[in-house]
Amino acid sequence: MTASRPDPRVGDLSEGQILRRILDRLGPGRAIVGPGDDAAVIEGGRIVATVDTLVHGPDFRLAWTSGFDLGWKAAAVNLADVAAMGARPTALLVALTLPDDTRVSFVEALADGLRAACEALAPGCAVEGGDLTVSETLTVAVTALGVLDGPPVLRSGARAGDTVALAGRAGDAAHGLALLFSRFVRDGIPVPVDDAALDEIEREAVVAQLRPAPPIALGPVAARGGARAMMDVSDGLLLDASRLADASGVTIDLRRAALGPEAARALAGGEDHALLAAFPPGPLPEGFRAIGVVGGRGAAPVTVDGAPAEAAGGWDPYRDWDAGRG
Repeated sequence: MTASRPDPRVGDLSEGQILRRILDRLGPGRAIVGPGDDAAVIEGGRIVATVDTLVHGPDFRLAWTSGFDLGWKAAAVNLADVAAMGARPTALLVALTLPDDTRVSFVEALADGLRAACEALAPGCAVEGGDLTVSETLTVAVTALGVLDGPPVLRSGARAGDTVALAGRAGDAAHGLALLFSRFVRDGIPVPVDDAALDEIEREAVVAQLRPAPPIALGPVAARGGARAMMDVSDGLLLDASRLADASGVTIDLRRAALGPEAARALAGGEDHALLAAFPPGPLPEGFRAIGVVGGRGAAPVTVDGAPAEAAGGWDPYRDWDAGRG
């Protein structure tokens, strides 16, 4: 008699372990680029597609998040995945799961946020369809589509000697999240944000968390500028750099001095949705700044100033949200 296979709960595993078990059962798909990058590449190699979901609790709290902010963020995080492939976003499909006591004014503000984010971050992109249903948990699921003008930029193309570069903010959204949990929770329950209790830098950090503004237009710029690998930084610079390094079979050495005075926050914090890219040696496209260098395969996928990183940091929804992080 054979022993039964252990059947863990999703809470016992990491996000990566759960994804691996799902992908192992799905079998090969027909996409040119399938799971493992920021978006799939389909339809003759010109169309990219990605999907992301924001759920009340792990991803946002209504006490802190307006309908407008939620719509904006739902668009922004998906537009960043399209940009990370070097593509131009063209359309969003939005599925809303709404508790029946949700105010219609909140839903209207959410739609305003979706539209405003598309107009500000990816002109020409718009919501073209979706779905609406009811549930006890407010959820926003967005599928984003984009068009490639050339080959996609994958995570797997970095080579030894390349320059590691970043476009966008790093660490501000994590600062904002820390402020929300430290200043606007009473007896374990989130309470509305009081702007008067924040200084200018703190207000900017909270906005970076609630309404991120990734450099969407720089995705195609990076592709035209010769980027060999790219991804968006959603789960923290250390963690996402390690994913790019693993996919490319290289190591990445990040330079602390290039990350500014709050380097520790920039390394560990996510949700700014900056673009992390590897370029061949030479001038970088405008909007990107050098933050490190690619080396050959080594024991640690990511080092900081030549030393192994002390902790991977980053965000894992199956490990972090109920510990007061999300």
